[in-house]
Amino acid sequence: MTATSGSGPAYFFAFTESIIKAAERLGISHQDATTLASQTLIGAALMVEKSGKELATLRENVTSPNGTTAAALKSLADSSLDELIFQAIKAAHDRSIELSS
Repeated sequence: MTATSGSGPAYFFAFTESIIKAAERLGISHQDATTLASQTLIGAALMVEKSGKELATLRENVTSPNGTTAAALKSLADSSLDELIFQAIKAAHDRSIELSS
């Protein structure tokens, strides 16, 4: 639980920081990138909370076939995002066991 929920906010913060850095590299000001990324995070969280839909459905609903979101998601999948996230959460899990011993 610690690895998923206790450490979880930091994962979302780190992901949002990466979005901000990417936006800046593409020419968006730090202030605008921060506003866009933060508001997107809030909006996505509210959609999860209020829609009652599965995450996969929400993702599919905002992904146009062959569109920009599809291209980004393919890049994430090709980079083994699921495995990267698993390894990060496993590292937190393993460390929590070490600390409790």
